[in-house]
Amino acid sequence: MAKVTSNNQGEKKLLCADPRYVTRLEDLNGLSDQEKFKLTQVTDKYDFRANDYYLSLIDWNDPNDPIRNLIVPREHELEDWGHLDPSGEQEYTVMPGVEHKYDSTVLLLVSKACGGICRYCFRKRVFIYKDEEILQDLPAALQYVREHPEITNVLLTGGDPLLLNTNELREIIDGLMQIEHVRIIRIGSKMPAFNPCRILQDPDLLKLFEETCTDTKQLYVVVHFDHEREITEAAIRAIKAMRKTGAELANQTPLIRGINDDPDVLAALFQKLSFVGVPPYYVFQCRPALGNRNYVVPIEQGYQIFEQAKVQVSGLAKRARYTMSHASGKIEVVGLTDNHVYFKYHRAANYVDSGRLLIFERNQDAYWLDDYETPVFTGTSTDCDQ
Repeated sequence: MAKVTSNNQGEKKLLCADPRYVTRLEDLNGLSDQEKFKLTQVTDKYDFRANDYYLSLIDWNDPNDPIRNLIVPREHELEDWGHLDPSGEQEYTVMPGVEHKYDSTVLLLVSKACGGICRYCFRKRVFIYKDEEILQDLPAALQYVREHPEITNVLLTGGDPLLLNTNELREIIDGLMQIEHVRIIRIGSKMPAFNPCRILQDPDLLKLFEETCTDTKQLYVVVHFDHEREITEAAIRAIKAMRKTGAELANQTPLIRGINDDPDVLAALFQKLSFVGVPPYYVFQCRPALGNRNYVVPIEQGYQIFEQAKVQVSGLAKRARYTMSHASGKIEVVGLTDNHVYFKYHRAANYVDSGRLLIFERNQDAYWLDDYETPVFTGTSTDCDQ
């Protein structure tokens, strides 16, 4: 169990051990019996999962505490809004747990569990259809990658790959390391925020990371900190331990109402990440997943929050791009005028869309690209100049 103690100054210290995972509202001492009863309707539909370390970060006296908003169910999740597969991942699924959307990159959904379940999760379907969405045949997946020499990047995701034990993770990584054209292995994980003990207490995991960084191949760990309060002393130790292996780290976060939808809060996250050597990578438009209506910030408002945050920090802390993972590709929000909003394909599923610029009349109520009318311009930036 991960125990949290306080020193004389009240600062929380973590004594690492196996965490106690919490999957029942009854075990949340910070909720009243009435709250637990009402929220049971939510957990009957969507899984709840946390652990004692992460729950210790919550100020239970603050009903608007951002960590609480991130992990504790709320009644508005029952609103009938959004989709189970908002980015059309099924369209690019070549076999269970294997997605191939962009030529050079393949996603392997290797885990059906996370250290905690973010309430705004865009892959709720993974927790609903656990055995259908996750990788079931590793040899077949490796063979698929082997037969596609254009694949240079493999992203391990899920769920959270670091919920696998290290031997399971090693089997996957060792298989990928034997494929010559795979040059980058990425692990997408929120475990440094949810449970840094997973990293700090497993020297075999750190050894695996070190072995994956060679002269010709590189391991990237894409971590997921949504709020600066997640970057605790223990989390920083975990970050430093991973960086010492040679792994490159970067952070991505969605922009989430009630968590980081404030320029000062987002700037503080960017700064603290840069202070510990983790470049901000992406800030995502929250996907319109089922139950996410009250977590999503309108695109144009989100872009303004993002830009106002960036002006507060140094160049090293402002490297993130504000993007949405649309079914047609990763689309960056690149500008806003009084009348128009500008998008650009950062990565396109259809190669001919690569770098394409899209200009729409503004719509302050748009939450996703599909909420805009026909673009007033589509083409390259050169076409726009002409």
